[in-house]
Amino acid sequence: MKNQALLNAIIENAIDGIITINDKGIVETINPSACRLFLYAPNDVIGKNISILMPSPDREKHNSYLESYKSSGVPHIIGYGRDVLGRKKDGNIFPFRLGVSEVKFENKRIFAGFIHDLSHQKEAETRLMQYTQHLEELVKDRTLTLNETIEALTNAKEEVSTTLEKEKELHQIKSRLLSMASHEFRTPLSTIQLSSSLIQRYAEELNTPKIDAHIRKIKSAVANLTVILDDFLLLEKAEANKITLQISCFDLQAFIKEIIGELKLLTKKKQKIINIPNSEIALVKLDKNLLKNCIINLMSNAIKYSGEETEIELWTTLDSDKITINIKDNGIGIPEEEHEHLFEAFFRAHNTGTIPGTGLGLHIVSRYVKIMNGTISFKSAANKGTLFTIELPRL
Repeated sequence: MKNQALLNAIIENAIDGIITINDKGIVETINPSACRLFLYAPNDVIGKNISILMPSPDREKHNSYLESYKSSGVPHIIGYGRDVLGRKKDGNIFPFRLGVSEVKFENKRIFAGFIHDLSHQKEAETRLMQYTQHLEELVKDRTLTLNETIEALTNAKEEVSTTLEKEKELHQIKSRLLSMASHEFRTPLSTIQLSSSLIQRYAEELNTPKIDAHIRKIKSAVANLTVILDDFLLLEKAEANKITLQISCFDLQAFIKEIIGELKLLTKKKQKIINIPNSEIALVKLDKNLLKNCIINLMSNAIKYSGEETEIELWTTLDSDKITINIKDNGIGIPEEEHEHLFEAFFRAHNTGTIPGTGLGLHIVSRYVKIMNGTISFKSAANKGTLFTIELPRL
């Protein structure tokens, strides 16, 4: 009796609805949670066919489902969970997760249905899907606008090139156009990035892979567009001679260790960055921002153009009058016939394939190294990796 009382208490206080029917589809018991879901009192349901809780066409077909199971013995929903629709007393339809178990007791066949309301979850999924669609449309519109602006910039450059006689005037116009593009697109790109992060956070508890996949695509597209804008602005500053050296004294080894910490977030699966430090404190006088841009650009390329489970090496040597920085990878390498063009603006080797890039990074690095009165060289061959070496004067 105690066990029966305990079982009754569990059923009566269960959060989910529990309904039992006989093999003819007649309701024998219904717990309070199920009554609240369907808006029925127990006496309204017990003794009635379970189909009163179903919308069409399941309402009309339920008895045939039972007869089919009794004659064939093949279960379609028994022992499995699935999402179905229920019909409340007031006629409203709502979604729920249904699990059905078969129990044989005293020569009777009883079916127990366990009902978990999905109304709030489905509403949340619908809202998230609407947000995702809106965000995709926003990205599509912004991308279209950006493409139109880039096309307009290209057309403007060609038009200016044919009409202006002086190179100085051409640079001034290009500078204004690039500054305008950066200002106009950074704000919407930041908004898209923030909105995608918020949607990703709201969607975590719903475990929806499709939404996650779309969010990753959106973030990747935003990141690529941001890199393109940054590269164009850096190129414009370098060409317009707007960069001035900001010399400071710092420990080169600690500086490189800090950069490696940032770069580890970009590495692929099981990629390793190997740093061979000098044993002594290496104080140098250089422009930290320009040097950091050079190292990050070369290291990012090494990561991007190398495969998983590869090693990327970074080491420095100091002489009395020279600082040498070496970055070596085991990636796709640079074909020999393309070596002479490597530091040209917008140049990309033919073996880069679909790997994203603007072809400006190495050109900017070479300009920065020149501004610091240094030199940059490399050794590379296709499929044999690349070694870049930067040599700077030690002030």
